[in-house]
Amino acid sequence: MSKILIRGAKVLGGEPQDVLIDGGTIAAVGTALSDEGAQVVEAAGKVLLPGLVDLHTHLREPGREDSETVLTGTRAAASGGFTAVFAMANTFPVADTAGVVEQVYRLGQEHGYCDVQPIGAVTVGLEGRKLAELGAMHESAAGVTVFSDDGKCVDDAVIMRRALEYVKAFGGVVAQHAQEPRLTEGAQMNEGVVSAELGLGGWPAVAEESIIARDVLLAEHVGSRVHICHLSTAGSVEIVRWAKSRGIDVTAEVTPHHLLLTDEMVRTYNPVYKVNPPLRTERDVMALREALADGTIDIVATDHAPHPHEDKDCEWAAAAMGMVGLETALSVVQATMVDTGLLTWAGVAERMSVKPAQIGQAGGHGRPVSAGEPANLTLVDTEYRGSVDPAGFASRSRNTPYEGRELPGRVTHTWLRGKATLVDGKLT
Repeated sequence: MSKILIRGAKVLGGEPQDVLIDGGTIAAVGTALSDEGAQVVEAAGKVLLPGLVDLHTHLREPGREDSETVLTGTRAAASGGFTAVFAMANTFPVADTAGVVEQVYRLGQEHGYCDVQPIGAVTVGLEGRKLAELGAMHESAAGVTVFSDDGKCVDDAVIMRRALEYVKAFGGVVAQHAQEPRLTEGAQMNEGVVSAELGLGGWPAVAEESIIARDVLLAEHVGSRVHICHLSTAGSVEIVRWAKSRGIDVTAEVTPHHLLLTDEMVRTYNPVYKVNPPLRTERDVMALREALADGTIDIVATDHAPHPHEDKDCEWAAAAMGMVGLETALSVVQATMVDTGLLTWAGVAERMSVKPAQIGQAGGHGRPVSAGEPANLTLVDTEYRGSVDPAGFASRSRNTPYEGRELPGRVTHTWLRGKATLVDGKLT
């Protein structure tokens, strides 16, 4: 049925309204809309948002299909309310050529649970020595505009400058994984009181902050755009705030787990809490929340990093870094930002849909919930409370730090251009 009437939803958390979808487009928004010929979704009390957009997802395909595939990752995305994701380049082979990014792009088109926009590598093989085929990836069918060596830092200042200069020509952006490698050799967790007590190698905040400081200055010098991935420290917040005050074209993201979890979790030695960058202190967490609220940090991005059981169910030092996050992101943001009064639901839409779509140039996403716009939407039961059970995840991996934790909110419906990908919490 091409017509769908979403009845009585609180659009962006506001007053209840009806939203009529006709085909792939929002046909009308108002009160007491006719339901003639339409499938009706009763949405009283629920919040309707534009479909979420994740600028930082690891789909693992090609090469690590034991962790995730484009199919399972996009199903997880739809379950979490996402209608578009940006797939990181650290696959096998690396997405550093037009051929690989086109493969990922076409797999996303075939599966249809959400739009998949590949991110191209900055350097060949993520090795930091030679620029990858940035222009060819941009001109390919995938139309790549975001480039990142995420998982590795572009630590050579000359290479970073050249990348910023190159992407400027077509309005692209370099997304930096800010980690000075010499300062983090042997690091296992955040450097601080807890690392000292546990005897684990410390990962100092300055390893992140020094790269961010360098890169915002390079972006200013070149006149290009730089995006900071998974910002995690209070000091990083201050650097980005200073850069924006100077008019430097910098944007930044924070992950849900850095908004909620601290390095105190590592006292359990449970590798599910091992992540890059590491969980920081309570002071950092509070600074990140305030920065997201005031706009210093532009967006929330999941850094969804799936791993098979054997890569996490081992001793801490040998465990892979990363957490899955697509299916719990909105709940964590509700818990840390909405239920604490730091953000309204309109603010959540801005930071999880509108701005990430703008940064990544995801056409048709992050648009207003109004007539004539593409029907990329997600419906949220904000009153729901429940414990996280990874057994029910659509992702192929289960490495969530929230197992057994009660979180608020549940996505009940997701629509991609008017097609329901999630109905009553179940994938179609």
